[in-house]
Amino acid sequence: MSLFHLITATVAVYVILRVVVPLRWPRGARILLGLVVLLVSQHHLASKLLYGTMFAPDAPRLMMIAVNWLFGAIILSFAFQLVLDIAALLAALLRRRWVPVAGGLRQAAAAAALLLAGLGVWEAIRVPDVRRMEIAVRGLPPEFDGFRIVQLTDLHLSRIFSESWARGVVERTNALEADLVAITGDLIDGSTGERARDIGPLADLRAADGVFMVTGNHEYYFGYEGWMDRFRQLGLTVLANSHEVIRRGNAELVLAGVTDWTALRMGLPAPDLQQALAGAPDAPVILLDHQPRGAAANAAGGADLQLSGHTHGGMILGLDRIVARFNNGFVSGLYDVDGMALYTSNGTGLWMGFTMRLGRPSEITEITLRPAS
Repeated sequence: MSLFHLITATVAVYVILRVVVPLRWPRGARILLGLVVLLVSQHHLASKLLYGTMFAPDAPRLMMIAVNWLFGAIILSFAFQLVLDIAALLAALLRRRWVPVAGGLRQAAAAAALLLAGLGVWEAIRVPDVRRMEIAVRGLPPEFDGFRIVQLTDLHLSRIFSESWARGVVERTNALEADLVAITGDLIDGSTGERARDIGPLADLRAADGVFMVTGNHEYYFGYEGWMDRFRQLGLTVLANSHEVIRRGNAELVLAGVTDWTALRMGLPAPDLQQALAGAPDAPVILLDHQPRGAAANAAGGADLQLSGHTHGGMILGLDRIVARFNNGFVSGLYDVDGMALYTSNGTGLWMGFTMRLGRPSEITEITLRPAS
């Protein structure tokens, strides 16, 4: 059992002690509920044992949605019960006597967690709305004023984010009639065989100047070379430490893409912006980089706009502050990094191991470029 599984088990035990044990139910019913809580808390471990990976369990979709709902409820219930205990402790210190938390209050907090988790799962699995924004890019030629990029990221096509969901994303993206579509990594969870149908709709993506992508960390977990071949068969242009030049008359725009840092662990080429820009003309550089944490280095390396994902926007308001700490402070939205614009998307889909969003909605991002003043 890894540290991750040990932590989730500890969370489950805390919820059992605070919520399940005090219930006025028959003993057998409480034991059964406690076992369910403990089992759901270990669904990642169960997936690893049954399917060989906790990233892409080949379980039925409805089952995975239900498991994510219950797992989310456990996490939220843990947070709520912890707040109640801290409040009780503070009250005890002030009154100099122990003030127990009412059982009804604990049960109400658990019910609220169950409801919020359901709303969070629904928010996560629906086809995202379009988020529109304008980004000023230094040195942008007038010919590219109004150039529109649709960014998709972290699709995580899987049992939950399946073919029908992917079809909805593609239809909504194509309706925007963008100049360019950029997919910034983590397209899949599963092998090329497991995701054969789910990935199919991406072949229908359309944009005047093409559909481009870079790898995320998940592409390296399921047969990197096979997936690169499959993406190209779908008509996606893979930018792996390379670039393409977009032209409007005599004006030029460089679209570059780098690999993900996970490549290092797999013995594959690490992200290399210098290599990606080798031979590029003197023109503004739009960089696709899955993870936002290298933004400062990319700004120094010549990028003028970086599009990233990876963070999922932190998934839950409040949790996003923790996620930001692991990504050099970048988690969601637009940042100025030494004169380079960095946009970190909340993500279009989500990893099916924790499919829940509260206050950090998924998005299909339509970005309109404007010249920086």
